Parts: sequence; structure tokens; C-alpha cells
Amino acid sequence: MPVRCLSRAGLRARLIAAFLLIASMPSAFADPGDFQRGAALIAENSFASLEEGVALVAASGDPKARQLLLALQGSDLYLLKSDRTLVIAAKGTDGYDLTDPLTGEPAGTAASKRELKRIRINNRLRSQLSAAIAGLDLSHQDPAIRLSGVNEMLANLDDDGLKLLRERIQVETDTEVREAMTTAIALGDLDSTDPEVRLRSLDVLQGNLHPAVRGAIRRLIETDADPEVLKSAQRVKDSIEFKLELYSLAETLFFGLSLGSVLVLAAIGLAITFGVMGVINMAHGELIMLGAYTTYLVQQLMPGHIGLALLLAIPAAFMVSGAVGILIERGVIRFLYGRPLETLLATFGISLILQQLVRTLISPQNVPVANPEWMSGSWQINSVLSLTMNRMVIIAFCLIVFSALYLVMRKTALGLQVRAVSQNRAMARAMGVRSARVDALTFGLGSGIAGVAGVALSQLTNVGPNLGQTYIIDSFMVVVFGGVGNLWGTLVAGMSLGVVNKILEPWAGAVLAKILVLVFIILFIQKRPRGLFPQKGRAAEG
Repeated sequence: MPVRCLSRAGLRARLIAAFLLIASMPSAFADPGDFQRGAALIAENSFASLEEGVALVAASGDPKARQLLLALQGSDLYLLKSDRTLVIAAKGTDGYDLTDPLTGEPAGTAASKRELKRIRINNRLRSQLSAAIAGLDLSHQDPAIRLSGVNEMLANLDDDGLKLLRERIQVETDTEVREAMTTAIALGDLDSTDPEVRLRSLDVLQGNLHPAVRGAIRRLIETDADPEVLKSAQRVKDSIEFKLELYSLAETLFFGLSLGSVLVLAAIGLAITFGVMGVINMAHGELIMLGAYTTYLVQQLMPGHIGLALLLAIPAAFMVSGAVGILIERGVIRFLYGRPLETLLATFGISLILQQLVRTLISPQNVPVANPEWMSGSWQINSVLSLTMNRMVIIAFCLIVFSALYLVMRKTALGLQVRAVSQNRAMARAMGVRSARVDALTFGLGSGIAGVAGVALSQLTNVGPNLGQTYIIDSFMVVVFGGVGNLWGTLVAGMSLGVVNKILEPWAGAVLAKILVLVFIILFIQKRPRGLFPQKGRAAEG
């Protein structure tokens, strides 16, 4: 038998009273029968019965109430045409998968939408549903859901919502949720007719970066006539804008460091080969590309283990690019030492061969390389600053690679021999160092690091045959600017150029920013031809 519908004011009063009861008392005080009666009213599928049904479901305290209301809000609540049973429908492999909202259990499938009748809502119901769901969220056990409920209420705050928040904040235990509630209450109090209340609210909102707060402060400055309130509002607005500028600078620095870490990874292998052997290796970019394609192939072999595949791709890319680098050195470069122009032309030809090889064996188009779950998403610091996880991981990865390479160069016999050959090749030979072997291993080490850089780049950009060409010029700029053969110089130069690029981009544009950086490096090299950290030794002196 249909339940008599209440007036709109009665519905809102009942809804807010129920939320206050749920917020302040144990759930045992709620009436479980309200959930069944509310669902029956929703199944009648008229706007009047829907309004009262939503109020009863929200007031019931039933743990399944939120799921039912979310389904109604998302247009996923239906009636079976055969027997007018209330169901939640979701697109499945064979038609639509049905769930009973009263029990939460599966209720079979529907072959097509012709078997279902959607329960439609209007704008008035949408507003009621938003308030009802937010109210349920405020009493949820999960603090994250309670915080989401407060943020939802901030977008459409009214007297009933404020009353609910004032009641709920008395029993809230989570600090972050309490702060959000305090912000929402202060935001609502900005509409108070008492100037003292508005001034107290402005003190609470000082420095708050929530978009709703910024909008409310702007409106208050435009409409308020009280001089003290206007002065305080302007002070709050200035403090917010100052913090926005600081966080904007922090975001620019973060993106600059992430770009710098990419430049360091791309250039650090070149710093070794160029610094030790004086070889202008134009195929260095293609060695980076091989590392990226190795990541793609490893993921193809392990389709269900993206994260593990990425970790295994690091040593695999090092070995593949390192092996190709040794072949290049033994097969071509060893015959061209002392002839830099011919070395440049030969390695440029090798780069074209490697690009065509990839196009022929794999694909001429870009290939997809997936990000693992732990590199997806972002770390949301506040409403205006979030740091993407993949770039944070790349920055950390760059520092790890740099540290590992630095230890190899400083703490191993190979590193000692590399430094000896780079500083004075003739003296190293006289001391028994096999310079030909050192050259091959050094070139292989630098090429392997380039492959590892390709693994990192595969997580940030498209993987295609032309990937290496994007970074070869930047790599040479970093090496020359930092000091040929100096690892610390490569790190400082790469990070510096990345940050400068990102600082210049907002007002100069990406292309002009690169041109300005290039002009700066040219002028810098005129004054310091050996870079920021010049290499020491007799060979360097000459």
C-alpha cells in the first residue's frame, strides 16, 4: 500500500533530522524497516514517491543504503518489466549483470535493456540524492569517504548541511576530516548577517586553498559593505594568492627536476664514452631507443605482470644496449680513433641502420608500453599541487643509476682503469692497462646506461623508432655544459637545464625556451670551454 507523500519541506526536515540522529547516536537507534519501505517507494517510480523513498532509505542506517542511492544517482537503478523487481544493472559480457539492492546479492542477468525500465530522476531529486549521499558519507567508518562527503557538501552548502556538519564535527575523530568540516562551516558562516561571525570565518579561512573558498572570498569582496570585513577578506585573498604562487613554483621545480632527471639519464652514458674516448657517438639516441623497445618486448612476454616486467627490463635493456655498444666499438669505432669527423659520420649511419632495423623487425609505428600500478596516479598534496607518481619514480631512479655508476667509477678496478685512460692514455698503457679492452668495456657501459635510460623514458613518452633522435642533441648539450667526462657535471647540468627549461616555458613557449637555453650554453662555452666541472689530467690539459 503506497505511503502518503510528505511535502518538500517535510522531506528536508525529516532527512536532516535523520542524519543528525545517525551522526550523534549509535546505528541501533535507526529503523531498519525504513530501508525496505524506502525501497518500495522508489520502486513505485513517481517523483513524489522517489523523494520520500530516498529520505527513508537515507534515514534507515542500513549499510546497503549508500549503494542503492549511488545507483539511483548514477542512473543504474532499474525495474524488471516482468515483475517490477528493483535491481541494479551493470553492463556485462552477456547483456546486463543484475544485483538485488535489498540484499546485495547477484540477481541474474538481463539479455538486453528491453527487459528493464530505468528509474529516472529530475534535478530536484539529484540535489536530494547528493545531500543524502553526503550525509551517509559523514557517518561512514572510512575517514576517506567521510572526507569525500564533506567535500561534496562544500560544492552545494545550505542551512541543513551546515546544521549536519555542526553536529557531526562534535564526534569526528579524524584530523583531516575535522579540518574540512571546519572549513565548510566557516565557508557557510560567510553568509551570516553578523559582521563578527564573518570576520571569525575569515580568520579560519586564512590561507585555505580550496577552490570553493577562493570563489567565496572573491564574491564577499564584491558584495560586502562592511569595511572591516572587506579589509580582512582582502588580507585572506592576498595570503591565498601568495600560497598559490609558492605552490606554482614548487610544481615548476618538480617538473623541471623530472625533465632534468630524464636529461641526466639520457646523457650520463654519453658522458662516459665521449669523455674517455672522445667519440662523438650519434647512435647514442638509438641505444636509448633499444632500451625502450626491450621494455616493450619484456612486457609482451609477461602480459599479466606489468610491474615485474618493468623491473626485469632494467637489466635486460642494460645487456642488450651494452652488447650492441660493444659491437659498434669493436666493429667500427676502433678503426676511427683520432678521426672525430669520420666517427660522427659512421655513428650517424649506424643510427639510421638501427632505426630501420626496429621498423622492420618490430613496427614502424609507436608501440604501447604500460605503466605499472605503483607508477600510476599522483600524490595529491593539496587542492592545487599534485605530483605524478611516474615522474617521482623517474627522479628517484635517476639518482639510483647515478649513484651506482659513480660507485663503479670510483670503487672498482674498471673505474680506476677508465679514469687512468681518460686522463692520460699513453701513461696508462705504459703502466700495463689494456686500453683497447678498457675502450670496449667503457663503450659497453655507457651504451648499457643508455639502455636503462630507455626503460625510464618508456614510462614517460611514446616508444617509436625516432625516440632517440629527440634526446641526442639535449644529451650532447648536457655533457658539454657539465664538463666532458665528469659525472657530477652531468648531474648538475642536466638538472639545471631541466629546471631552467620549465621556468622559461610558461612565458616563452617550449620551442623558444629550448632556443634560449641553447644560446645560453653557446655563450657559456665561449667563457668556459671545458664546462662547469672540467676534467683533470694531462689529456684534458692538452
